[in-house]
Amino acid sequence: MPEHPLKQRFVLDTSVFLTEEIRDEDEGLESAIDRLLDSIAQAKLSLNISCYIPPSVHDELTVILQERNISESTLSKLETWVIKKNPARFEVMIPAELVYRFIDEMSSRVDRGLRVSENAVREAFDDGEANVGEVISDLRSEYRSTLRRGVLDSREDFDLLILARELDAGVVTEDTGIIGWAEDFGLRYLRGRDFPSLLEEYLEANDGV
Repeated sequence: MPEHPLKQRFVLDTSVFLTEEIRDEDEGLESAIDRLLDSIAQAKLSLNISCYIPPSVHDELTVILQERNISESTLSKLETWVIKKNPARFEVMIPAELVYRFIDEMSSRVDRGLRVSENAVREAFDDGEANVGEVISDLRSEYRSTLRRGVLDSREDFDLLILARELDAGVVTEDTGIIGWAEDFGLRYLRGRDFPSLLEEYLEANDGV
């Protein structure tokens, strides 16, 4: 196969495959994923565009797809065309400023989380006969939103960014927290909903050459 001048790399997040934004009207999940993987395969063969996924993200995605009864043939396509690669965690350097900001951000979020907990306790006592289950449910929801939204909160998210930095690849995700950190890492990024059309445009342009 002749070398093609366009050699782009992308690191894919779980959300790319699960978002309803990649589906055509009335299209099911499996059909949308199948179509996306076909485009990834064509882009690899025609344009040498490579798509990667960290094993931690791959495992997370595979479990979700199996729970949703995605067929073995589609899972096989995922194994074939999306390359699993562990990030070089001991080799990729991260600016100390990013670590400092992360620690500062988490400290601030912990303080806000404590205030959310304090407010929940006050509401429970003020109501007198408050529904404990309802109070706990509201607390969980608000606490999760306060501490986790827009921040790196999992090993999978971190692996994604480190691998993209190592490969000088674009990050493809629907997760706004990952997008924010991709900007801080100086990485290219693309919303998952725009990825299928990007591949299609590349392939159409190549057909016209």
